[in-house]
Amino acid sequence: MTVNPCPEKAVLAARRVLVVGDVMLDRYWFGAVERISPEAPVPVLHVQREQDRLGGAANVALNVKTLGGQVTLLSMLGQDEPAQRLQALLHQQGIATVLGQDPRLQTIVKLRVIGRNQQLLRIDFEQEPVHEVLAQMLADFERELPRHDVVLFSDYGKGGLAHIPRMIELARAAGKPVLVDPKGSDYARYCGASLITPNRAELMQVVGSWQDEAELERKAQGLRERLGLQALLLTRSEEGMSLFEPDRVSHVKAQVREVADVTGAGDTVIATMALMLACGLALEQAMEIANRAGGLVVAKFGTATVSYEELFA
Repeated sequence: MTVNPCPEKAVLAARRVLVVGDVMLDRYWFGAVERISPEAPVPVLHVQREQDRLGGAANVALNVKTLGGQVTLLSMLGQDEPAQRLQALLHQQGIATVLGQDPRLQTIVKLRVIGRNQQLLRIDFEQEPVHEVLAQMLADFERELPRHDVVLFSDYGKGGLAHIPRMIELARAAGKPVLVDPKGSDYARYCGASLITPNRAELMQVVGSWQDEAELERKAQGLRERLGLQALLLTRSEEGMSLFEPDRVSHVKAQVREVADVTGAGDTVIATMALMLACGLALEQAMEIANRAGGLVVAKFGTATVSYEELFA
């Protein structure tokens, strides 16, 4: 595969990506385990350090920003302490936001308990919303569309994107490429998107398992055609990536690295794809660069990003 020269920093800096989706706060407690509890056969962690990071769609936006592009994050928060912390982190990172707040919504927190760089436990604080949380932001979405080159939907299956079909319709009518990081078993709501980026487990949930590459191609292409997609990008961990376009399938091998943590790798991949497409690269060229970015980020611990210098060194 031949890849065009990397986009200049000035080119990236002029491109704008609109990220829409479920945001969450990734919270880490770091410490050391030196004994077993006398109360129960469980390790006792002495917490020595705490850290909060942007998670979900907020991490996708941070990836775009770290790579050098301009980004706006559109989402809905609760009115609680995690929401305040998320807003502070977004401001600290210089990420433009269009954030609604709903007192009925609990801001999602994923707490990871770490002992000597080993994840011991993850605790999720979340509650399924009883109402469509982004419906009231459709006007904000329409207002932001003309100012951006690409629209990226980060669907974590938390109920924030129930109105995604209407948003996709508006984005395509405005001539914007639409990328979706999908969740769940109902991909019909992604009809008309330009590109979706499921991993192996996510695709199997929709089309079932496959025995060989030929069967995978039939099922992936069938799904792409049913949804009216320009392409489907399958991320395959150690097997690299496969890009399914009309009458064409492209593969790229995984970057061989020591894997520290796969948390957020999909965020990095789709953020890189969006920014490269905004720069005018072809899908296959964007996949090559996104694959490299994914290989770099899994070598880092926790929710992480990749810089322009790392990616194009």
